[in-house]
Amino acid sequence: MPPPELALTGPTLRVRTPRLEDSRALFREACDEEVTRWFSWGPYTSEVQARRYLERLADERARGVQLDLVVEHLEHGPIGISGFSEVARRDRRATIGTWLGRAWWGTGANREVKALMCHLGFELLGLERIGSYTNVEHERSQRALQRLGFEREGVLRAFHRHGERTLDVAVFGLLRCTWERGPLRDVPVAVEGEAPAVFVST
Repeated sequence: MPPPELALTGPTLRVRTPRLEDSRALFREACDEEVTRWFSWGPYTSEVQARRYLERLADERARGVQLDLVVEHLEHGPIGISGFSEVARRDRRATIGTWLGRAWWGTGANREVKALMCHLGFELLGLERIGSYTNVEHERSQRALQRLGFEREGVLRAFHRHGERTLDVAVFGLLRCTWERGPLRDVPVAVEGEAPAVFVST
């Protein structure tokens, strides 16, 4: 019998292991140019693209490369993705990335997602630091990170290739000690399943 899928549930949202049947909902959200405006991929033009992405996640998860989880609204189903990359088990750090469908911007969904993912990172994976990158031109994202307790630490120049442009990114970080006394810690989280051992800090 396979182990139960990893899932962390808050008041209105859940982050969980992706399934192939999520492809239709993810395509619906990520075919929007505004949603993918700041990313090196998208917008999706076919559900096949979403399915291919989901198909490769199991391998990336098994190899400890990427831990992407589906963001699922408890009433409305999948609304986006949040995950960890650049996981350094010895150094106890990882980088978080999140995208949500446009209908969920400004609703508090991002705060709840970050609370769930920080619980995963700090409590289950044993991280001491969660970092985040955002385009220096993406002011809304920077403000959102700062409201949640992330500190702006500097700029990496010519870091991100976006179409024909090479762009600078702002670097943000949230330390365990800051999270423990910050607003994200107060969000109630229920955990099912176990985090993949390949991502757990040593």
